[in-house]
Amino acid sequence: MKIIQKADGFEAQKLIVLPEAFLEDASPHSLLKPLYVTDIGFFPHARYHYRERSNGCDEHIFIYCAEGEGWVILERGKKQRIPKGRLLVIPAKTPHIYGASEDDPWSIYWFHLKGEAVVNFVQQFDMLNATLHVPSTQATKIINLFEECYSILQYKGYSLRHYLYVSQALHYLLGMCILLHGDAQEDDNKKEVIERAIQYMLEQIQSSLTLDDLAHHVNLSKPHFIHMFKQVTGYSPIDYYLRLKMQRSCLYLDMTNASIKEVSKSVGIHDPYYFSRVFRKVIGQSPSDYRRSRQG
Repeated sequence: MKIIQKADGFEAQKLIVLPEAFLEDASPHSLLKPLYVTDIGFFPHARYHYRERSNGCDEHIFIYCAEGEGWVILERGKKQRIPKGRLLVIPAKTPHIYGASEDDPWSIYWFHLKGEAVVNFVQQFDMLNATLHVPSTQATKIINLFEECYSILQYKGYSLRHYLYVSQALHYLLGMCILLHGDAQEDDNKKEVIERAIQYMLEQIQSSLTLDDLAHHVNLSKPHFIHMFKQVTGYSPIDYYLRLKMQRSCLYLDMTNASIKEVSKSVGIHDPYYFSRVFRKVIGQSPSDYRRSRQG
């Protein structure tokens, strides 16, 4: 049976392709060199959607599957399924074929992006070999970001000021992808353990938890807990706990008239000299200097 293929054109679709002449004039702008959008679209229930680019695309393609399912083949490799809730990134110049599932065609939000920041992101995070799971909270952000950018480009896209805004807003998309990529590398159980440990730290910010207390709370041996915590956060558990205390101290210094000694006690540190040393190490200035700088 012959498979029906459709490049694009779907009921209720949204599609904007910025003219080459406009992009040539705008892209040299210093604020656009890191990132700028060339194409943006939404294809709902895109039955028979199919695209093949044997030489790849000049732009980096970001596709978020909001409903249904699709598939992709990158660099003539294996066919990968793209289910609902996945974000696909196709690096520029990468040969690819993608399309909608025949049984449950996808609804996709997509962006074509260019710029130095996008190149660095794709290279650093090896996006050729990964798709990203998008939790529902982040999915809402992606969709809202699309709607805002699309609306501005639709009505004011040829205004350089508005185009600059859209390009700066899309940096947020890269930021989300960085977080999602980190989540993809971490075991769900491991993340849950570390989140429980951090929540316990926050609940006991006024106390003086030990490493034994923290490891016991998450039912792990100390060596295993230390290794896991540092792998996920980049810090040892006690160092992270102290940083949370300093963060809370900044809030007290900003919002209250409490003395340095009182602030120190409120975060479970009863030696104000030790508190000041840790505060300076983490924040970069003494508690007194921090308070003065915020009140200036």
